[in-house]
Amino acid sequence: MTILPKKFYQRDTVIVAKNLLGKKLVRRVGNYEMSGIITETEAYRHKDDPASHAFKKITDRNSIMFGEVGIAYVYFTYGMHYCFNVVAKNDKISAGAVLIRGINPEKGIKRMQLNRGRNNLENLTNGPAKLTQALEITKEHYGIDLTKKSQIYIEEGIENKKIKKSSRIGIKEGKKMLWNFKI
Repeated sequence: MTILPKKFYQRDTVIVAKNLLGKKLVRRVGNYEMSGIITETEAYRHKDDPASHAFKKITDRNSIMFGEVGIAYVYFTYGMHYCFNVVAKNDKISAGAVLIRGINPEKGIKRMQLNRGRNNLENLTNGPAKLTQALEITKEHYGIDLTKKSQIYIEEGIENKKIKKSSRIGIKEGKKMLWNFKI
């Protein structure tokens, strides 16, 4: 499979969020590989998006959203969970990232189940914290270039047929923006 190049992420964040649906997220731990088809994403931009980490100002945590595209933005939330994002933006937007909210597991399912302490496939990776726990993604992966074959990368997958859009989950501001996408 072909790893998605930088130019894939050099577009409007909302378009990238839609186009990531159906792509394959790959996580390598040593010689072991886990992967799945991306089934849910959310777009977060800059000045026009009050729900974005980048909305108010640049901080140590969000500075990566203002930088190079195709880079992993991993943050800790609620004092217990990691969330995995990819930086995506065009020249008109100063900052942007796409939250990967869910995947359909394909490879390495047994290890994902062990990591989550769950056997139920339906609820294994259908949320951002579940996904990072299953794939062993932590703050250590902040800043990884996802356009190169390494510990984590995103490659071509399947064609997405039908995209559902809705408001983003778990936010207080920017609810009118229908930037949550699912297949």
